[in-house]
Amino acid sequence: MHKIAVIDSHTAGEPTRVVLDGAPALRGRTLAEQRADFSRHHDAFRSAVACEPRGSDTMVGALLVEPHAPGCVAGMIFFNNVGLLGMCGHGTIGVVTTLAHLGRIGPGRHRLDTPVGVVETELHADGRVTVFNVPSHRHAAAVTLDVPGIGAVTGDVAWGGNWFFLVDAMQFDPAPVLALAHVEALTDLAWRIRGALAANGVTGADGAEIDHVELFAPTPSADSRNFVLCPGKAYDRSPCGTGTSAKLACLAADGHLAAGATWVQESVIGSRFEARWSALEGPPGRIVPEISGRAWITAEATLLLAPDDPFRDGIRA
Repeated sequence: MHKIAVIDSHTAGEPTRVVLDGAPALRGRTLAEQRADFSRHHDAFRSAVACEPRGSDTMVGALLVEPHAPGCVAGMIFFNNVGLLGMCGHGTIGVVTTLAHLGRIGPGRHRLDTPVGVVETELHADGRVTVFNVPSHRHAAAVTLDVPGIGAVTGDVAWGGNWFFLVDAMQFDPAPVLALAHVEALTDLAWRIRGALAANGVTGADGAEIDHVELFAPTPSADSRNFVLCPGKAYDRSPCGTGTSAKLACLAADGHLAAGATWVQESVIGSRFEARWSALEGPPGRIVPEISGRAWITAEATLLLAPDDPFRDGIRA
């Protein structure tokens, strides 16, 4: 019987499962190399943890590993029901909350190593966590696609730790309502847009796949409300940390949000992140996003993988 020790949490409604013990040893001198080894040789472990019957299509896993970058308290490799992620904002908040729950860190600044670079975080005394995300930027503005069954759709391509296509929902007639009751229609719309991105060869830098689609619209209760469709076709219950980072990069590029000003991003379920950005030295247009939110521990558990279980490695797509 193979045993995997995990701690579950949710950040603004979106689950994170931190793997503490029972994971395979990964080869590599950096987290990027270890992530590649994880993807090539240990995908069954990913699906066993993240997919049904132990996980779900919304589950994001975070494998805790030894950091390689100096001054980091931990390394983390994120994954979900269909593959590995570069970075995860809500997951980072969940990891910091989990490390605090374990007594490994206290309030203050903490560095975490990830496959896409070192991420600074701050654990506040009240339990909130601020993530100083990886440098983010808008890659392409006002890209128009012909989406089958929808028509012309215009959006921005931006990097916030993952690649996003950000779409103003007010361009549609009628505009979709970004609410929980309309999740099926929103999922269909976002999935059609993602398919059109691939069909038209629209990518991020160096041909990178754009695997997140974000719809956004004004709301009276925050600066914006969003619906984010993740790579496995599940919607993000949180306002999405990397998506909010990509949004900040677009706002900064358009001059619609000043450095240091607060942006309140609301999710499709009504949960919120507070966000700000600061300028980054170097190429113009690159920013450092700050995403603040709260996570809650929901379970301490041991996953059991019996050798004769036909779904030992999860229900794989």
